[in-house]
Amino acid sequence: MRIVLCYPVQPQHLQKIQAAAGDAEVVDAGQQGVAEALLDADIYCGHAKVPVPWDDVVSRGRLRWIQSSAAGMDHCLVPSVVASDILVSSASGVLAKQVADHTLALTLGILRDLPTFFRAQERRDFTRRPTRDLFGATVGLIGLGGNGRLLADVLSAFEARILATDWFPEEKPASVAELLPPEGIDSLLPRVDVLILAAPLTDQTRGLMNARRLALMPEGSFLVNVARGPLVVEEDLAQALGGHLRGAAVDVTEVEPLPETSPLWGLENMLITPHVGGQRASRIDDMTDLFCENLRRFRRGERLVNQVDNRLGFPEPADSLWRLEGRGGAK
Repeated sequence: MRIVLCYPVQPQHLQKIQAAAGDAEVVDAGQQGVAEALLDADIYCGHAKVPVPWDDVVSRGRLRWIQSSAAGMDHCLVPSVVASDILVSSASGVLAKQVADHTLALTLGILRDLPTFFRAQERRDFTRRPTRDLFGATVGLIGLGGNGRLLADVLSAFEARILATDWFPEEKPASVAELLPPEGIDSLLPRVDVLILAAPLTDQTRGLMNARRLALMPEGSFLVNVARGPLVVEEDLAQALGGHLRGAAVDVTEVEPLPETSPLWGLENMLITPHVGGQRASRIDDMTDLFCENLRRFRRGERLVNQVDNRLGFPEPADSLWRLEGRGGAK
């Protein structure tokens, strides 16, 4: 059995993986070697940021399992993989703590108008300006996977009223006041002060926040995107920020890096970070722990943590890491 890795492992991570893998060959391919190494892999763990010949990999019939080192699955759930018998599992929830940190930073930053104060600081301008509050706000949360559920718990400490949508609306956590199915988004949008996107990128969510839906948000409301850039039509967002939206904060963009010609750069009510929401000192340790747990399960023929429904593009609640960690349950 040959295990191919494509995430930034250190020697201690390789040792831990090898211990869980038994006599299997473990190959640290990295971004430079992953495309070729995958052709002869039985198991793959990683997130390739280079083109991968997935159709060729599938046609060889050797690859049995993909463990994504990212929560989003758009990098590997191509049509040929979806139609195959390859097991797929995600890292949903592994990055939840750091994503919660960063979402709070972005949300509070744009609500308290920090971009304006940063520019004022550069001019040595000590002028008071109005700000908005997170305490007591109505927050819309699109997506209640591993990241969304922890976000809901964290936001509840701010006495926020949380309205959410999710594919599994029967799995409502106590921190959420109202949980709707995905098609309920249009009824949610007019009621929010802040909208946070935490959904995966799928055919159903691509372009989710277009001109029509942005227009449903109230005058003076805010948009925060910590999911995937293509959930938002950026041209439409730029127009809305010149109109009824008070501000937006994004950690992800339609094209990354965000082109210098993007209209988002010049907007004063915009806060942009370069896809750093998943950064955490223990990230690789945490990812390796999940992979080793799933590797042991795979060798025993058991269901995997975060085993993905390939056609949905994300795990069902029964297999989710958040359920294992005790953040699940219908209430």
